[in-house]
Amino acid sequence: MIGYATIGVNDLERAKGFYDKVLVPLGGKRSFNSDRMQGYSGGGGAMLAVCTPYDGGKAAPGNGNMLALAAGSPEVIKQVYDLALANGGADEGAPGEPGPTFYGAYFRDLDGNKICVFKAG
Repeated sequence: MIGYATIGVNDLERAKGFYDKVLVPLGGKRSFNSDRMQGYSGGGGAMLAVCTPYDGGKAAPGNGNMLALAAGSPEVIKQVYDLALANGGADEGAPGEPGPTFYGAYFRDLDGNKICVFKAG
């Protein structure tokens, strides 16, 4: 159902450097781009884009907003989580299994956006 999701950033070049590394284990690679946006596609499903706000204002994460990225295995989840932390992201929950059918990890990107990488089922 979701075609794409955008994450607001304040420094597009810095965000591209972060997501260029973090999305590799998920098959993410640069696709669509413009002067204020970089899209990432791969691994099936929707496109993820990082962008500066259209109105020129400061990007800020919302309270309760989170983006979840599907992964194929707990090993990939740990790899993405480790890459996020190694590249300046902040820990929001180490890889683990909070329930019998869900395994995930949580981090915040360089602009404070909360991201979950998970495998369900």
